[in-house]
Amino acid sequence: KVPDRAHGASAAKARRKAEPGNEAHVGAPMPGVVSALAVAAGQAVKAGDVLLSIEAMKMETALHAERDGVVAEVLVKTGDQIDAKDLLIAFG
Repeated sequence: KVPDRAHGASAAKARRKAEPGNEAHVGAPMPGVVSALAVAAGQAVKAGDVLLSIEAMKMETALHAERDGVVAEVLVKTGDQIDAKDLLIAFG
């Protein structure tokens, strides 16, 4: 069986989307699974720091901070299935 995310329990877990142009939002660049989290809420990060990793199509992609800041909220956990443009991390 192949799960259909358009139906069933997964559809009820629709995530907020990252707002285009909002520098405080880190959105998913592609659908996949969160394979690792490197930050927590309240943590200060510098531009270039790894925030989290996403596994998609048997490849792992690290998302890096684009600017210095403090993580206000982490909206995913390791193992979460995500879609493109889902809001993953918000900066304060």
